[in-house]
Amino acid sequence: MKEIRATTILGVRHKGKVAMAGDGQITFGDMSFKQKAVKVREFKHTQNKVLGGFAGAAADALTLFEKFEQKLEQYEGDLKRATVELAKDWRMDKMLRHLDAMLVVMDIKNSFIIAGDGNVIEPDSQIVSIGSGGGYAQAAATAFLKSSTFSAKKIAQEALKIASGLCIYTNDSISVIEIT
Repeated sequence: MKEIRATTILGVRHKGKVAMAGDGQITFGDMSFKQKAVKVREFKHTQNKVLGGFAGAAADALTLFEKFEQKLEQYEGDLKRATVELAKDWRMDKMLRHLDAMLVVMDIKNSFIIAGDGNVIEPDSQIVSIGSGGGYAQAAATAFLKSSTFSAKKIAQEALKIASGLCIYTNDSISVIEIT
């Protein structure tokens, strides 16, 4: 069965700032369905500024975004606690267990990937990526991080542009947000 899917999210922590970028493409099977979707957002109402992005089945990802936001509110902006509690719910709840999506969430200190099976991954790197073009975006961002004077926001944007040239499920309609 075909489903509506969202792809490629990239997060970069650099020089005291955190940027997250997402491409705008939504696919339905092998067809590009939407080109200017926004898959990244800032959770502003918390005591801690948090960025989030999603990839995977679009409806499932939006459900998880909503659940994450509720956990972030419940735990007063504590990203690590909200992430762990969401993952617990994801594993234990019958409905959530069947959702096919991934989230990247970041604040100024922490980065997490919340995987489709309810696992939480805390990457070692300053760069976090998910989705079909994630590997390309991460490789490009790593090169920019090592060889340029770009800001976190510029690295995220340029790396996603490179990924869009390589991955057929990633486009160059890029949304970028940044926190300090």
